[in-house]
Amino acid sequence: MKYIAHRRLKKDVICGPVNIPAMTEVECEDGIIIYNNGIVCYEDSETANQFFARNDDGHGMERGRLTQAIMMTLSQRNGRDDQAYQERWDRVWEDQICQPYKRVEYADYWLWNQEFFNADIDVLKHIAKLVGAKEVK
Repeated sequence: MKYIAHRRLKKDVICGPVNIPAMTEVECEDGIIIYNNGIVCYEDSETANQFFARNDDGHGMERGRLTQAIMMTLSQRNGRDDQAYQERWDRVWEDQICQPYKRVEYADYWLWNQEFFNADIDVLKHIAKLVGAKEVK
């Protein structure tokens, strides 16, 4: 499967230090993201979710920006009395389109599952609009 770095990755990874520019296409073989013949990370890892996006449909850059914007918007909290914070999460919990993207092993806590990071662009746009996310450029 094709992946793309939706933002620059400069850090130590499995194969050692890397500097992968944004918009660099990488391969994923057997669940492992590979760059210059080196193993970067597993496709379901936090590193993969933060820096790479599925790009087999040509929408990897947009997918990466949307997932990051959604997560950033949902994590924003402007003090303890931020009513909008809870309202954003309430909309996610109540929305039927969001339900398939919740990790089922946590009944009372929302964590995005791996399918969220590979979701179709229309689904991600719906979730971004639902929570009021501004797409990261």
